Amino acid sequence: MRRQILKTATIIVHDLVATALAVLLTFVIRFDGPLLTERLAHLPVLLPPFVACAGLVYRAFGLYRTKWRFASLPDLANIVRAVAVLTLLLLVLDYVLVSPVAFGIYFFGKIAIGLYFVLQVFLLGGPRLAFRYLKYSRSRQSLARAASTPTLLIGRGHDIEVVLRAIESGAVRKLDPKGILSPRAEEQGQTMRGVPVLGAVSDLEEVVAGLGARGVPIRRLVATPSALAPEAEPEALIARARRLGLPLARVTSLGDAGRGAELAPIEIEDLLLRPTVAIDRPRLEHFLTGQRVVVTGGGGSIGSEICARAVAFGASAVLVLESSEPALHGVLSRPGLSGREGVSGVIADIRDRDRLFRVLKEFRPDYVFHAAALKQVPYLERDWSEGIKTNVFGSVNVADATLAAGARALVMISTDKAIEPVSQLGVTKRFAEMYAQALDAGRHEAGHEAGETRLVAVRFGNVLGSVGSVVPVFKAQIARGGPVTLTHPDMVRYFMTVREAADLVLTAASHADREARDPGAGDQRAAVYVLKMGQPVRIRDLAERMIRLAGFEPGEDIDVVVTGARPGERLNEILFARDEPMVNLAGIDGVMAAKPVFADRAQLSAWLDRLAAAVAADDRAAADQVFGEAIPDFLQRTGAADEAALLSRAG
Repeated sequence: MRRQILKTATIIVHDLVATALAVLLTFVIRFDGPLLTERLAHLPVLLPPFVACAGLVYRAFGLYRTKWRFASLPDLANIVRAVAVLTLLLLVLDYVLVSPVAFGIYFFGKIAIGLYFVLQVFLLGGPRLAFRYLKYSRSRQSLARAASTPTLLIGRGHDIEVVLRAIESGAVRKLDPKGILSPRAEEQGQTMRGVPVLGAVSDLEEVVAGLGARGVPIRRLVATPSALAPEAEPEALIARARRLGLPLARVTSLGDAGRGAELAPIEIEDLLLRPTVAIDRPRLEHFLTGQRVVVTGGGGSIGSEICARAVAFGASAVLVLESSEPALHGVLSRPGLSGREGVSGVIADIRDRDRLFRVLKEFRPDYVFHAAALKQVPYLERDWSEGIKTNVFGSVNVADATLAAGARALVMISTDKAIEPVSQLGVTKRFAEMYAQALDAGRHEAGHEAGETRLVAVRFGNVLGSVGSVVPVFKAQIARGGPVTLTHPDMVRYFMTVREAADLVLTAASHADREARDPGAGDQRAAVYVLKMGQPVRIRDLAERMIRLAGFEPGEDIDVVVTGARPGERLNEILFARDEPMVNLAGIDGVMAAKPVFADRAQLSAWLDRLAAAVAADDRAAADQVFGEAIPDFLQRTGAADEAALLSRAG
């Protein structure tokens, strides 16, 4: 921290000295003799306030927010804008000084002011660009000395340029780019930062053979996001790389100046989805910076990603609440969280109401993200009472503890199976949604002051990479040589990435928090948020495409076997109930929301008492009766399950 302060102070001193020098050089170049002597005599009076004003202008235009080693055209543009403001200031000052009350003459003159503009831009921008070139030259020399891997970069010019800058800066190591393959015809034959564009993606074999003949054996391929877009036909690229025996990596992120660029092996699921839904990063950074966050179930796949994203967006403290010791250790050992100041964990079960209240009261969170749950459909159908204890009563405990701790918002993670539920997972999650909505609406209707705690939910589809997701199951089956098993050939599901899921949770919290402070929100307050995931995917098509992407042919090399629908499973998932009124989320792309549909607090309390009695008596029929009264769609579950079973047998 002290080192960063020292660096910033050095830059500030440089810019202020450069400002004084620009004014002095302007006079020396423009004037001579008595005219120069007269102006130099008045300089000690005029120069200090002008230099101080210049420092404020430079700060306003962000000259101290960018490191010199990453200086670029936007930084030079900011310098030009700042100097233009100072030049206008000199023009105004010159007309003030020409008055008889002051000097009675133009102290600078238009020519001198124009000369000052040129000198000031040069003295501010020149050292920055020179420093960047020095770093660039040193990095190129380091790359030449290091044992780097000869690599071909694949993708469009904009993405490639960012990756090349990341390599030059050292953010991406051990790569020696020997050429570029671009899908754009207009980029053929050009060079990007000294690296030639050798052809299109379809020319991969010829380019590799040509470089090999010249004594440059390519040992790695790196694909940017544009090379893996659906229109780029990534399956063909993977097939060519496989034929050549070359490892193919992807760029997982393209940060500013490549500082966030990372490489990872190509995974099959990278090619299964529609384009990733973009988030409003500045919104989330503004929302979370300096905030205190609790994540229940923070050791799970989704919970751990929420923790990582909260830290990335500037949360000052993150508490991971987890009932599993190995899961807690795993998330606290995760890169980016391990050893991070402000990140801590606690072993606690959301079923333990008293402990949960104590933990949240001591931590004093601003936001609580409730990811703890039991979610595997077959197990919950068998062990139904455990689902009620965790998904219903555990969620009740989290909601009540959040209110008691005075947090600004609770975001409860739900599922698309909560709509017209046919399973214990769906019905327990829907009941938890209703409880949160009733608390949220009750506080709003009671006239709590602006800034009251919001309680909302988000619904997920199938999250790629999460525990129990169909994609890793299929990958494991393909790796074993098959067969790939389906419960029904016509089953369809929505898909999203873990990062999309985490960003949806944070976006929901930011929107709900803003609504709580908007007196005009009224009855338009959103209660449930869902990502726009495009069209659902037919699971059989998904399995067959994964088999082909792995280099096999479905039905020939690897069989696809239909095993029959499981209890609590249905063919189609939906995102909103028929009676849920939609809300227009102005300014938030890629997210949908609905207003609440819930019972009153007294009725919910009565149902909770009956559920507790049913669990204590191990009476599933009594529990189902409660759920049927609270969620009438659940009464149709038997018919839905029978339909799926009949279709399965017919298939």
